[in-house]
Amino acid sequence: MSQKTSIITINYNNLKGLRKTIESIISQTERKYEFIVIDGGSTDGSKELIESYSEKIDYWVSEQDAGVYNAMNKGIKVATGDFVIFMNSGDTFYENTVLEKVNPLLVDAFDIYYGDNYKVKQNSKKKKTYPEKLTFSFFYYSCINHQATFIRRQLFFDYFFYNENFKIVSDWEFFIYTICIENRPSKYLKRTICNYDFTGVSSKKENKVIADSEKNIVFDKYFSLFIEDYKLVSTIKSKRVQQILYIKSFKNHWKLFKGVINFLVLFAKK
Repeated sequence: MSQKTSIITINYNNLKGLRKTIESIISQTERKYEFIVIDGGSTDGSKELIESYSEKIDYWVSEQDAGVYNAMNKGIKVATGDFVIFMNSGDTFYENTVLEKVNPLLVDAFDIYYGDNYKVKQNSKKKKTYPEKLTFSFFYYSCINHQATFIRRQLFFDYFFYNENFKIVSDWEFFIYTICIENRPSKYLKRTICNYDFTGVSSKKENKVIADSEKNIVFDKYFSLFIEDYKLVSTIKSKRVQQILYIKSFKNHWKLFKGVINFLVLFAKK
């Protein structure tokens, strides 16, 4: 029996992106979903747009909030689905059959289902794929994309909601905690879930310093006993990779050099 999914859309003064996201969601061929919109009190016409689609939206609110993660937590708390997925303003499902194909796969055996996405910038679109097994080493350098991840809603009540003191990495903290510490089962869906609007706050280069600082807080909180050891192992591994690449490069250059010498020798004989 397939599970019910709550699609939560967060928006603040992104009328164009919100319209695109709403159209993508209501165009899904699978109708067994709950659609929630949390708007932060927009003044650009977003509220009026939401009202015009109110018959297609199960729950919505437009009021001032304390930031992205506060809005996401609001959505989780009013959701009634077995799973939640965040499709924020500007994001769209990859195709209109995504839910139809994914819903039958959402079973009780796993708590987190994740797939691939396309990162969409103003003039480019690049596919992002993920490993079939999620490990600490993966989360040390990366994260799965919440726009392409179906999360069992009960996990937030069993552990914690998104940390509203963080600006960028609260979803990363939630994933690394539930998967790497609590060993909650996850499954790779082997399919593309969404087009991710890669122009948001976490994608801006100037916020990398903030993200790194927030990640260090998480590492110190949960992994302080072995994080220095892991950094050492990671450094050794990185140096080893560099050595291998250097050797391969040297071999390739040596082959090219020998080829040139042989050509010159043959040319000289003529």
